[in-house]
Amino acid sequence: MSRAAAPGGRGARAAAPHPDDDVLGRVYDARLVRRLLEFVRPEAALITLSVALMFAVMGASLVQPWLLKRLIDEHIVPGRLQGVTTLALLYLAAFALELSARFGQLYTMERTGQNVIQALRVRVFARMQRLDMAFFDGHPVGRLMTRVTTDVESLADLFASGTVTLLGDVVKLVAIVAILWWLDPRLALVTITIVPVLFALSILFRGRIREAYRDVRRRIARINAFLQEAVSGMMLTQLFRREEQDRREFKAINDDHREAELRSVVYESSFSAVVELVGTLATAGILWYGGARVLSTALTFGTLVAFLEYTSRFFQPIRDLSGFYAVLQAAMASLERLFDLLDTRASIVDGPAPDGPGPGAGRVEFDRVAFRYLPDEPVLSDVSFTVEPGRNIALVGATGAGKTTVVKLLIRLYDPTSGSIRLDGTDLRDLPVHEVRRRCGLVMQDHFLIAGTVAENIAFGDLGLSRERIEAAARLVHADRFVRALPHGYDEPLRERGGNLSVGQKQLLSLARAVASDPPILILDEATSSIDSETEALIQDALAQVMRGRTSLVIAHRLSTILAADRILVFHHGRIVEEGRHRDLLARHGVYARLYELQFGQGASQADRPERFAAGPLVPSQP
Repeated sequence: MSRAAAPGGRGARAAAPHPDDDVLGRVYDARLVRRLLEFVRPEAALITLSVALMFAVMGASLVQPWLLKRLIDEHIVPGRLQGVTTLALLYLAAFALELSARFGQLYTMERTGQNVIQALRVRVFARMQRLDMAFFDGHPVGRLMTRVTTDVESLADLFASGTVTLLGDVVKLVAIVAILWWLDPRLALVTITIVPVLFALSILFRGRIREAYRDVRRRIARINAFLQEAVSGMMLTQLFRREEQDRREFKAINDDHREAELRSVVYESSFSAVVELVGTLATAGILWYGGARVLSTALTFGTLVAFLEYTSRFFQPIRDLSGFYAVLQAAMASLERLFDLLDTRASIVDGPAPDGPGPGAGRVEFDRVAFRYLPDEPVLSDVSFTVEPGRNIALVGATGAGKTTVVKLLIRLYDPTSGSIRLDGTDLRDLPVHEVRRRCGLVMQDHFLIAGTVAENIAFGDLGLSRERIEAAARLVHADRFVRALPHGYDEPLRERGGNLSVGQKQLLSLARAVASDPPILILDEATSSIDSETEALIQDALAQVMRGRTSLVIAHRLSTILAADRILVFHHGRIVEEGRHRDLLARHGVYARLYELQFGQGASQADRPERFAAGPLVPSQP
């Protein structure tokens, strides 16, 4: 069995079904169309122009066979040359009008479609920006990219070859039938009798085309999800020499997509071929029956030629309608997904308080806070602590103890399941979200830098920040020296995620960004984890200056970085099991002491650790 199908492999995860895969809906959903009109109404002028041009195209197209009939019956058959030039010029003018009007009609509809999808794409992106982290936890990035790109783009086809074209095709069919009936009712019946056959074939192929389209959409989403994961983790892939395995996995997913596309092409091509076959049979019937009537002088030769021309134009709209079915199916499926995303409401919303805490504030209170990402998996339980303004506390504990979750709750990426978090006495849920986050400077373990200049990255949260404050923040965290050594200094362009900087340099810029707007609360999550000892000493000196007068929360696995904290909170299985200063915690012989010994070993300073630690599991000592 290939790796793509192996349990636990990335290919298996990418190919796993997702609830979005099965969202297909009806072929036509009036509710979705009504909602789409919100985006279409601003383009009413373009649509009106397109409809007018469509009627010009239709009129110019339908007059050509009639001119041909007159040319044959009135001039070629009688051998009368007078007036031939006039009819030929009229035919040429009608053809030129059709071409120019068709160009204008297609251009206006394409422009309409692009305007609509531009507005819709911006709306979808804006909605995603307002959604909370819980939403992104359950929706892979690749699938969300499919919503903003592929799903939105499918609506362009609806406008380019859909709405106005459908109206034109229906009107054109009715007009052709009327003209055929006016020319010769008996011969018109030969053409019309095959229409029920075409509708029966359409119904027969419709279900297969629908299912084939469902398969294609599902596989496109899987490809995007796999690509996003593969590109994001390219360094790890190369480090562990997984290029060949990933190539095989991607090939398997891509092959699956190709097969789905080919099945779709087979059904659509078969339907088009059947329509062509039926059209050819109809032409043969017209030639057989009409030819006999021409020979019996019951029908003119020009009328027969006109019938053949109109019949060829009769089947073109039917072929277009068959293609429109697939376009409409794609659009309805995409609209279902897009409006489902637009209808998603964030659980993190602004509170009623118009203003945040006053200047100089920064008192943080956790009151019996509990939280869980999944219903049956508690992450925090009964967590209570207070940080007075200007004080700094450290959060320590084993991986998964809940330290980073505390930070996420404080900056309101999530709301607690129970309990409350207060900023200067006001519950975070009663404050505007942007105000809570504006007052927190955050440095996470993952240093995200944008593709822009160094200065733009430092001023990421406040693009109006002056160059003086940007440079002052860089100097404060000792980043100024390496920045000025870059070819363009603060105007040096950075690649995506800061690819042209070292990990330590990216961390320094993250620190500068956190303090550039002078927030009253500073949160450091492993802020010195990727810096060498010499740079760490400089950072510790800078942090001492940065933390002065600020409420600070420091998460650290390296206990040497938090020895001077005003208070240390020790987390274990989502609870605070110990708290106090460094020496006091060591003297308790509990969880903190055990962590300290595991990190520094038996050779740790006797002044900083108890004489002997009892071996055993990482749990607090019993009273």
